[in-house]
Amino acid sequence: MPLYDYRCAAGHRFEAMAPIAAGDRRPCACGAEAVKVPSRISLAGQADPGRPMELMPQTWRGTYEGNREYLGQLRREWGARQKLEEKHEELRGDRRPILAHEGRYHGAPLRAGDPLPGSTHTHSHTHSHGPETTT
Repeated sequence: MPLYDYRCAAGHRFEAMAPIAAGDRRPCACGAEAVKVPSRISLAGQADPGRPMELMPQTWRGTYEGNREYLGQLRREWGARQKLEEKHEELRGDRRPILAHEGRYHGAPLRAGDPLPGSTHTHSHTHSHGPETTT
């Protein structure tokens, strides 16, 4: 049975399954008679913006040692991603250079400007780390 859209005189809209031969009218929940109306456009599937630069392979081994087909796929994917980012600023990722991405940084790459994990001392104030001198 197909799914149809209906609208009553009070403006209520609803969907209902009905046999093709059922006719163009159906009762609304408010008690009024509803008529078939053109259905809204429905798109199936999901939009996929592709992977951001942060998730692109960062090593020669990550490109299957320069596999031409894989590199071509990456170029096409990245070109499409760049066009999408130009159009939708909210998709733009962190463009700072990645300093480390393997070992303990595999899940969260270390980027230029990031504090080192485990580092608690900051230099937002001025002092000397050498021996104090008195005058």
